[in-house]
Amino acid sequence: MRIAIIEDNDSLAKGIAYRLQDLGHATDLLSDGLEADQFLRDDGNDIVVLDINLPGLDGLSILRNLRARGDGRPVLLLTARAQTGDLVAGLDAGADDYLTKPFAMAEFEARIRALARRRETPADDRLSFGPVGYSLTHHSATVRGEALDLARRELAVLEKLIRASGRLVSKETLLDHLYGAGAEVEPAAVEVHVSRLRKRLRPFGVDIEVQRGLGYRLIEAG
Repeated sequence: MRIAIIEDNDSLAKGIAYRLQDLGHATDLLSDGLEADQFLRDDGNDIVVLDINLPGLDGLSILRNLRARGDGRPVLLLTARAQTGDLVAGLDAGADDYLTKPFAMAEFEARIRALARRRETPADDRLSFGPVGYSLTHHSATVRGEALDLARRELAVLEKLIRASGRLVSKETLLDHLYGAGAEVEPAAVEVHVSRLRKRLRPFGVDIEVQRGLGYRLIEAG
């Protein structure tokens, strides 16, 4: 999964991000409320971890804007406010769950797992390109109905490329999708995962075209 972490306490935000990444999730870190509000209008995260007290725009306002747009993805509120009224306000604004700071990371992980289970199954769960299929719910790949065993990063590359339906996807977009926006990772890491995925797909008549300086796209192998 991909999880947005909107928290202005830098050490807490990074601690959460590192733990989620250890568990196999991609993360995006934001600390400013106005920036986060704009970011959430056109991102690809599955779950939002949202602090209430933020500079620029508070978390409850961000949450209300999110729900007003019809965005129903799960939101976990983080708050230093333990008063019942504040928690009720958060839930009334559309939060799915909340944690009061400080909290144990084990409890945070459990809340994230619970939210992941609640996510709605997309109406069209499966994507395909030629004989290759991808399940959005299970994050798994198949070829002609048979499971295709891929490493987690290669699955993430396949998801982004298959969603693009043959359109170009830039290296920067893949880098953000794999590691999270702002991650300190060399762009060459994308080339490694693309190369490995290419080798797995070619025997089934699907290839990844590389356009230098522009990006990658799925094509039918000649």
